[in-house]
Amino acid sequence: MTTLLKSSGPWPALPLEGRRPTYETLHMWSQVVGKVCLALTAPVNHFWNVAFRVTPRGLATPTLTAGSRAFSLTFDFVDHQLVLQCSDGTAERLPLQPMTVAEFHRLLTEMLHRMGVDVRIWTMPVEIPAPIRFEEDTVHRSYDPAAAHAFWRALLAITPVLEAFRSRFLGKCSPVHFFWGSFDLALTRFSGRPAPERPGADPVTREAYSHEVISHGFWLGSGGVPEPAFYAYAAPQPHGLEAVKPKPSAAFYSTEFSEFILPYEAIRSALDPAELLLAFLTSTYEAAAELAGWDRPALERS
Repeated sequence: MTTLLKSSGPWPALPLEGRRPTYETLHMWSQVVGKVCLALTAPVNHFWNVAFRVTPRGLATPTLTAGSRAFSLTFDFVDHQLVLQCSDGTAERLPLQPMTVAEFHRLLTEMLHRMGVDVRIWTMPVEIPAPIRFEEDTVHRSYDPAAAHAFWRALLAITPVLEAFRSRFLGKCSPVHFFWGSFDLALTRFSGRPAPERPGADPVTREAYSHEVISHGFWLGSGGVPEPAFYAYAAPQPHGLEAVKPKPSAAFYSTEFSEFILPYEAIRSALDPAELLLAFLTSTYEAAAELAGWDRPALERS
């Protein structure tokens, strides 16, 4: 286990100054691709069917099917291109460079059409304030290859740690996957028990939290967390969780998000980032599982 964690590669610096416009644009581009994925996949519990996976070159959709062909779309952050690969051996590439979301949406639609894939999507972005329809968005237009590459390298370093943590759980558990709506890398464990229904919840939230969960992940920060950070939360949250002191000492409980937060920089600058991140994942899970009365002997490897 330790050898696996130490092989997860370099942990790049992720300063947001000057890079935030690239990440905001990339978020919107990922939603365009994600909506294609949503339209062409069968629904899976908690919307797992639409999430991307971290690959040795970037972020990729699941295998999609259109007619008699299968294909995938991959954000390649090595050669900086969106790659469409089909099961018949054909491929097309869209260079990732500064362009508006409207142009990206148009070029992707045209590329899919040339490959015989005509798909209708809902063009309104989700999970962001003041959304702009893809075909009208000329605001988001930045792309810094170095910023995109660093973000992907961080995901590449984090993923093996989440995978190792996932392997210790025997119960229902999500893959380690990237949600384009919230633009975060996530892993969710389930107790197996239904959760109380959330009054007034939207369909996405209602489906995501239909059962008790303890979730962990990584995102670029927002609101009162203005830097890249890891998070951990339980839903529904058991009484007393906010008083828990998680490991390591840099982690804290955010009343704004009702989550434990651990700044990415505290992990990146550590002597052993993977082991320190594993301590955060383990300590927050164990505290939440104990307080929520999960059947840990039945759900965990001894």
